[in-house]
Amino acid sequence: MSHTAMVLGEVLTFAYPADAVLSRYFRENRALGHADRGFIAETVFLVLRRLRSLQAACLADGSGATPRRLILAALLRYRGMSTRELAEALGNGLSKSEAEWLPTLKASRDADLPAAVRREWPDWLDARLDAQFGTAEADALATALHRAAPLDLRVNTLKAERDAVLERLRADGIAAEPTPYSPLGIRLADKPALQRHPLFLDGSIEVQDEGSQLLGFLVAPKRGEMVMDLCAGAGGKTLMLGAQMKSLGRLYACDVSEKRLANLKPRLARSGLSNVHPIRIDNERDVKLSRLAGKLDRVLVDAPCSGLGTLRRNPDLKWRQQEGDVAELAAKQGAILAAAAKLVKPGGRLVYATCSLLDAENGAVADAFLAAHPDFAPVSAAEVLARQGIAVPEAGERLALLPQRHGSDGFFAAVFARAEAVKAEAAPAVAADTATETPE
Repeated sequence: MSHTAMVLGEVLTFAYPADAVLSRYFRENRALGHADRGFIAETVFLVLRRLRSLQAACLADGSGATPRRLILAALLRYRGMSTRELAEALGNGLSKSEAEWLPTLKASRDADLPAAVRREWPDWLDARLDAQFGTAEADALATALHRAAPLDLRVNTLKAERDAVLERLRADGIAAEPTPYSPLGIRLADKPALQRHPLFLDGSIEVQDEGSQLLGFLVAPKRGEMVMDLCAGAGGKTLMLGAQMKSLGRLYACDVSEKRLANLKPRLARSGLSNVHPIRIDNERDVKLSRLAGKLDRVLVDAPCSGLGTLRRNPDLKWRQQEGDVAELAAKQGAILAAAAKLVKPGGRLVYATCSLLDAENGAVADAFLAAHPDFAPVSAAEVLARQGIAVPEAGERLALLPQRHGSDGFFAAVFARAEAVKAEAAPAVAADTATETPE
């Protein structure tokens, strides 16, 4: 318990992402066993998910919301531990004030708390989501975000088929089911350590949320095309696009972070792909990109965003993000999308996506893009998916995935096509075979 309180205290400063704090602490305390690490991580994330109601409970009797008290309240209310079990877990038992407080906490209810406290997110976010979704849907969304996300896998079609992977996982005692929408997805009942599983080591499977997989189906690249993942990160969607292309054509994975692109390398080696070309760029205006202006068949912009659609996995984001950040992000998203548009050739496809819940980062950005780019027209996301045999409830011109409706992370995507009649913007004079060279 002392380790958990120490880590939680550092996490609650919100100076760094929670997973980064945990990773560093575990590196510095290698004597901690697997079970201890699991308990610490799960408890820290439980407190982050339920922070507002736990703080209210801790402050109700005039006591401070210390890391220790937050942990006790979380384990009692949401893990179902009794006061006796808590005393045993602590080793040195409960203090007198804790022993008196915990029974009253167990009997208390949250019904009278303000909506934002019950929903476990900041007031500014509550106001936005309540206005966007309505009270009932905001309640359902909040409830879904209180739960930890499942572990989804994507089958690498260059190396395996989903049915065969499912059979192998089940034979190895891993409970697994097909995901409801992605024909490449597998959902695990638990979170087993897969890093040493043969299917992971040989590149047959990759960890990827089902919602993220659906973005790949919206891009729908064909073999032999020129494609770009403009905000590639560690390359999960890049790897899927490459498999869809059967490793034929050219696939550029661009990102501003050298570290993130470095994380792609071992995944790329396992994948069996030979058509991926990582490029570190300084920003969306990097001269490296200008060489490809008007030449790409497909461009994916999975834009930097608030990440609020991933709160099941990253609950600290709702405490680390501020309302002022949203406007700054929307401006950045618009700039990246406009830069990406210059890369798309006539008749090509541009896909804009975020893992945000907020319309300010989603539909509003897409609308502003269309207003400023008359050479692009919207394409129905539902129709793109339907042509690949995928039906997602409530999908229409745009795709909006929500955890309470679809069981995935929150994702938004809009698909645009550049008009055939528009001539590609002139690129700088370069050799005739530039289109087959990787920009340096």
